[in-house]
Amino acid sequence: MDFGLVLQTDPPASAVVGLMRRAERNGFRYGWTFDSAVLWQEPFVIYSRILEHTTKMTVGPMVTNPGTRTWEVTASTFATLNDMYGNRTVCGIGRGDSAMRVAGRKPNTLARLGEAMGVIRDLAEGREADVDGQRLRLPWVKNGKLPIWMAAYGPKALALAGEKADGFILQLADPFLTEWMVKAVRKAAADAGRDPASITICVAAPAYVGDDLAHAREQCRWFGGMVGNHVADLVSRYGEHSGLVPEALTEYIKARQGYDYSHHGRTDNPDTAFVPDEIVDRFCLLGPPQAHIDKLKALRELGVDQFALYAMHDAREAAIDAYGQQVIPALR
Repeated sequence: MDFGLVLQTDPPASAVVGLMRRAERNGFRYGWTFDSAVLWQEPFVIYSRILEHTTKMTVGPMVTNPGTRTWEVTASTFATLNDMYGNRTVCGIGRGDSAMRVAGRKPNTLARLGEAMGVIRDLAEGREADVDGQRLRLPWVKNGKLPIWMAAYGPKALALAGEKADGFILQLADPFLTEWMVKAVRKAAADAGRDPASITICVAAPAYVGDDLAHAREQCRWFGGMVGNHVADLVSRYGEHSGLVPEALTEYIKARQGYDYSHHGRTDNPDTAFVPDEIVDRFCLLGPPQAHIDKLKALRELGVDQFALYAMHDAREAAIDAYGQQVIPALR
């Protein structure tokens, strides 16, 4: 199993670079960041520094979207980083949540997302692609490589990930829901004539190492609110009891009142009081190192290839070090 570290690009950028360097020293192979231009600093600028100050780490957004940048710009940015530092980037992508909504726009359609994934990959790898009716190619790209990993929850999005993505990002660490969604992605891949095993499965969630579960829950409760935004979209689209989305995912948002993106992904988010302890425990990894090891082994049995650790809490360095000293060696 591979491991990644997920950060927000809060200033100073040097702190983000420092944490990524610490993560690589502890055995993390991937460095991920949020991508929301209004809420945080520009990640692609920071990726260049991370790549310069690490040796093997692969970096990318968790996740970008096809609406805030034109597709040729996104492809060119990834291709430039790859040309400078070797093929050490990955494009995590989704419909767009905070990046689009904060700017007053709606998330992208799945049709647009599916088209964008193909175009961005083709351009970044040096092939010609159609962009708004214009055939384009980046002539300077040589031996480019850009895996596209798609974030998804709902049935149509899971199907699209299986049909077109190189990897699937699931932003929660509940084994029951992981099994359900991984099966959906792999079935879609098989139906599309692809090898289901070729799709990399990445589970991303907060991990807090320590014995004080009450404190750990409060530090990670924000995550249930973030996931709740996507779940609310699914409920509005498919209905609460449609059978298309597991009730284990939709049940907990009944008390959800709204969401202020100015607190997005932060421990002091006041819009997450509706998230019960049970959901925090299921969606996150909490407790002493052995509890993390046990849950990660269960996820690995379900086909998970990477765990990406959200470190938006008050013990970032401690979590990185604990994983490097005890958790990662037990899973490698």
